[in-house]
Amino acid sequence: MNHSAYWLVNVRLESGYRYEEEEITGTETDLYRIRIENGRMTAIASAADSLPGDGLPLRDAGGLLMLPAFKEMHIHIDKTYYSGPWKAVKPVTGIFGRIEEERELLPKLLPTAQERAENMLALLLGYGSTHVRTHCNVDPVVGLRNLEATMHALQTYSGKLSSEVVAFPQHGLLRSDAVQLVREAMRHGATHVGAVDPATVDENIEKSLQTMMDIAVEADAGVDIHIHDRGETGIRTMHRLAELTEQAGWQGRVTVSHAFGFAGEAGAAAELAERFASLGISVTSTVPIGSLIMPIPMMRAKGVRVELGNDSITDHWSPFGTGDCLEKAGRLAELYRFVDERSLGEALGFITGGIIPLDAEGKRVWPVIGDAADAVLVQASCSAEAVARRAKRAAVLFGGEVVSGALDAG
Repeated sequence: MNHSAYWLVNVRLESGYRYEEEEITGTETDLYRIRIENGRMTAIASAADSLPGDGLPLRDAGGLLMLPAFKEMHIHIDKTYYSGPWKAVKPVTGIFGRIEEERELLPKLLPTAQERAENMLALLLGYGSTHVRTHCNVDPVVGLRNLEATMHALQTYSGKLSSEVVAFPQHGLLRSDAVQLVREAMRHGATHVGAVDPATVDENIEKSLQTMMDIAVEADAGVDIHIHDRGETGIRTMHRLAELTEQAGWQGRVTVSHAFGFAGEAGAAAELAERFASLGISVTSTVPIGSLIMPIPMMRAKGVRVELGNDSITDHWSPFGTGDCLEKAGRLAELYRFVDERSLGEALGFITGGIIPLDAEGKRVWPVIGDAADAVLVQASCSAEAVARRAKRAAVLFGGEVVSGALDAG
């Protein structure tokens, strides 16, 4: 686009709920035009009002519904089969079998790591994600080479999406003696310190967590740790993480990915959720299905920020990923029976950093003047339909620029 400012016309925004006998039965929408300037929405007016004579170019949304752009909060773009030949997952015994597989596999993937990472970013962007938090292997097998490939891929997409990179010692922060490598990764572009299963993988909850937090404090960086351990072990690990978070003053800067310990005893899970909420510790989930059901509605009710991620897109861990965050939100709604208009619409917040168009009373709270012009234009009548039907994405905006799909000139 050659202009720093333009009018986005004929864009559909949610304006309130429709009620019958005090029950929400639908969502009202209206057509608007939005002035976009320097990456922000600087004016919002009804489409029925006369156009100002400011001479700005017009871009026509064609009546499509505008939603907040999505955030992919847990993925591994550095190790994937995506865009390469089909390959199913090799059966192994547990996480250690998979780690052994990686020792041989990762060097073989390195020559295509950047290209495949870029292809994954294109996929995510096309589905509406303009922010990506990727975990990146940092281990003695590949050193920082996966990080280098990841950073190059993200540079290719600079200006099209924002990103965060977690230095992830997949083979164990302590077990693989990766402490210095993680420290080095923090000096080479990683934004978050990672770790995995302090009990099972590192076999020392205290030392593993303390070392991870020490690196984070040294680097003034956030934390995003994989904790798959279930039951009492998982709960105990997360309680200790909460204590260290409070001691370090790292409130609002810590994420637990997977956090399967929450799927155990209800009382212990509720107590931990309250602790996480008080410290601003967030949880990122892939919305697992099967024998393990995460208590996500309870966690949200307690005030825990829960966000979603695809994790794997056809790699040696899983062949099932799609890269579509809206699909994840739809799966969450199905799993927890979010079937009414409001709960479906609110499910969108799990993939937008908590941003949804309407508040609980049906007042429009997004977009407002001053908001970043990061949005997805979809073929749906409302957020609820978009989540339930996994609406087709027609165009994606980042900083006001069309970064995927297309809009017509007005």
